[in-house]
Amino acid sequence: MTKEPHAPHDRRPHHERTLALIHNRSRRRASAGTSAPGLPDPTAVIDATEALLAWIDAELPGRTIVPVGFSQGGLMVTQLLRTQPGRFPAGVVLAGFTLAAELPGDDALAATPVLYARGDADDIITPTTVERTATWLRAHVDLTEHTYPGLAHGVSAEMLADVTAFLTRVAPAR
Repeated sequence: MTKEPHAPHDRRPHHERTLALIHNRSRRRASAGTSAPGLPDPTAVIDATEALLAWIDAELPGRTIVPVGFSQGGLMVTQLLRTQPGRFPAGVVLAGFTLAAELPGDDALAATPVLYARGDADDIITPTTVERTATWLRAHVDLTEHTYPGLAHGVSAEMLADVTAFLTRVAPAR
């Protein structure tokens, strides 16, 4: 079963909400025009993480969840793992990134399996952000990493096959 959280408090189109975190623009600061792709405001990310955890608690109580996220959703996957280590048995980050900040749960993730899959032609997530993310993941989780030649900021059939294989390995059907 899959469920996708929706943010009823934020009525902006999806691409505007996504770019707000990717480009470090909250609604409060959007008029300032500052942009740092892949370096969102930690306070905004932590607030979003708390809201997502509240949604999970309300909508999926007591369920075992392996979060899967694309782009900003990949950021949220790592945030869930970092915020509540041990609660989520694994995670899948597709063309996503990590928050550039230390969090209390970071050192408790060594045994957590994470798939990090991305294209090598991604024009949204910067090379600096990709390197920071890969370095952080290699140092903190049990990482499976795949890079797809020629794939831009998207998902391919090969990537989905790797996701299926990963999830089958780390979260077999009950």
